[in-house]
Amino acid sequence: QVQLVESGGGLVQAGGSLRLSCAASGRTFSYYAMVWFRQAPGKERDFVAGINRSGSSVYYAESVKGRFTISRDNAKNTVFLQMNSLKPEDTDVYSCAGRDSYYVGTYETEYDYWGQGTQVTVSS
Repeated sequence: QVQLVESGGGLVQAGGSLRLSCAASGRTFSYYAMVWFRQAPGKERDFVAGINRSGSSVYYAESVKGRFTISRDNAKNTVFLQMNSLKPEDTDVYSCAGRDSYYVGTYETEYDYWGQGTQVTVSS
């Protein structure tokens, strides 16, 4: 069982940066592929970025490539999402999720564990 808690969201102007963190409880964090999804009100969750259990492979949605960076620190049971050059269309609730697998999936139904989400608002 893994519990996930996100932090780092907030209000930022377009062009600015935020760093999201997702802290996991439990001793098996290093077994989990971890991802970030985002969701606007009334819409489905969209895949943003993912990282495999070792951190050797990362994946990004086309809309965030070159601007966002996912990373993890298995010693601290934490995954990060560095978001640069933010745009108003990045405004969403961002949630981290994990699954006991080496590989990253890009569908929300593939993930067993979810955080509560953190709001990111980018003003123009």
